[in-house]
Amino acid sequence: MANHYKNIVVAVDGSKEAEYAFRKSIDVAKRNEGSILNIVNVIDTRSFEAYELSSVERAQQRSEELLNGYKEQAEVEGIENVKVVIEHGSPRNIITKELANLVEAELIICGATGLNAVERFLIGSVSEAIVRSANCDVLVIRTPE
Repeated sequence: MANHYKNIVVAVDGSKEAEYAFRKSIDVAKRNEGSILNIVNVIDTRSFEAYELSSVERAQQRSEELLNGYKEQAEVEGIENVKVVIEHGSPRNIITKELANLVEAELIICGATGLNAVERFLIGSVSEAIVRSANCDVLVIRTPE
């Protein structure tokens, strides 16, 4: 295999598309023996009005549950190096600018987002932003298999 990905990032947010991306990341990690699978969730703090503490804490708790569930699944599938990362802020900025550098990502896997056409037109999707600005390979997953 010409390309060996050592650091794989999969971005998850609890959506169906992210679930597909996670499943695909397991396959990719298996094919790239010895790779590190970084499962990432960005809590979009811009959506909290005056940062009500309880909302942020609830989001943090949901995020931890989501990532720990994925981590367990990955380990059951035989992936040995699994890291979970929770960040706060704007997903499109954090995933491409900060996180990819932090873990020295060689591949970012994400789901095609489920925004409607108007939202996509106005703000663009996180996956589009990742494709545009990532310095590494990006795999956008659209299908369950």
